[in-house]
Amino acid sequence: MEVYENAIELKGVTKKYDGFSLKEISFNVPKGCIMGFIGQNGAGKTTTIRSILRITEINDGQISLLGMDHRKDEEEIKKHLGVVFDEMPFHDMFTAHDMGKIFEGLYPEWDYELYNHYLERFGLPRKKKIGKFSKGMKMKLQIACALSHHAKLLIMDEATTGLDPVVRDEILHIFMEYMQDGECTILMSSHITSDLEKVADMITFIDRGVILLSGYKDEILENHGIIHCDKAKVSEIEKQDIVSVRTNSFGAEIMINNRNLVKSKYPNMVVDPASLDDIMLYYVHKEAKEWS
Repeated sequence: MEVYENAIELKGVTKKYDGFSLKEISFNVPKGCIMGFIGQNGAGKTTTIRSILRITEINDGQISLLGMDHRKDEEEIKKHLGVVFDEMPFHDMFTAHDMGKIFEGLYPEWDYELYNHYLERFGLPRKKKIGKFSKGMKMKLQIACALSHHAKLLIMDEATTGLDPVVRDEILHIFMEYMQDGECTILMSSHITSDLEKVADMITFIDRGVILLSGYKDEILENHGIIHCDKAKVSEIEKQDIVSVRTNSFGAEIMINNRNLVKSKYPNMVVDPASLDDIMLYYVHKEAKEWS
């Protein structure tokens, strides 16, 4: 494998559908980090992931994975790639034992000892048909398969959706263990931003096929904040400091994008912290400026 700084690089990626398109999206996922990929339904998360995996062919742009071209070096990339989908891609008639045999034939570095370790750790039966697994069991089996060939890059599309908090927490703990050597990387799309606030190093936010934000999670959270004030006070804040304004019968809530600057410019206003959910919500309404 080549030496690389970024495990994933997207440059000007465009994919056009009737009624929707990815519009020249660009972002990097540095080696050794967890990137949370967020956005509302239909924002383009799954299309982006399918493009990265070459399930979907892009119209324009460049994608590299692990320092290699996603088209030209596809076969080599797949040896080092683990993928977990929201929907189980394995046939209901197979068992966990069957999947071990199948993956052994697909991956030169398949590690049966590690696979059995994950099956035991997750409490997954070897002979039970996958069709009789619960959603949580199916997700754990996908993760066991994705991690048991020593993948350097793990890509997950809504992998924790629909799972109870205990199972989600267990899976997040596994991901943190997987990341410990500093050589592995995760791209994780999720609606559950509280999960990403726990484990993600970086966040990329896509909306309507456009990347609105991409950077280190702590910096994004540090830079953004919410001012609660009377509606009359909104006009006192310069437009370039405002992401959008939410109004209600009690007043206004203003999302600002440079908390330290705003605190110095408007010392009488209190700026509260913003969560990733808040940031998503206010950026989705950015064009409206004022919404309720």
